[in-house]
Amino acid sequence: METRQGAPDGASPEAVEFVRFCYRRRPHGWPELYDEMCHVASRRLFRGWGLGELADQGIGFSLFETPRLAALVEMVVGQERAGSPAISKVDDAPLRLQHEALAAG
Repeated sequence: METRQGAPDGASPEAVEFVRFCYRRRPHGWPELYDEMCHVASRRLFRGWGLGELADQGIGFSLFETPRLAALVEMVVGQERAGSPAISKVDDAPLRLQHEALAAG
């Protein structure tokens, strides 16, 4: 899978910032953070963006998009816990493997 700015599956830097924003509001991992992201999106608490704007940035909440979103959450939570906000040099090979394993069922 091709990445942009070190984020899985072409998620934009804004998508990474959205996940980081949600994590800082509720510092939990997957799936608890998914609930917070849905809450933030439905109330447009991040930059006034709702589901459409977030979808344009690579954030999708459908069942088919959850493996990719979970991989993005894992990457951001790992960075936050390590204290490293940089995303440009992230090795996403483990995330690709996880995504492929989730896709295989």
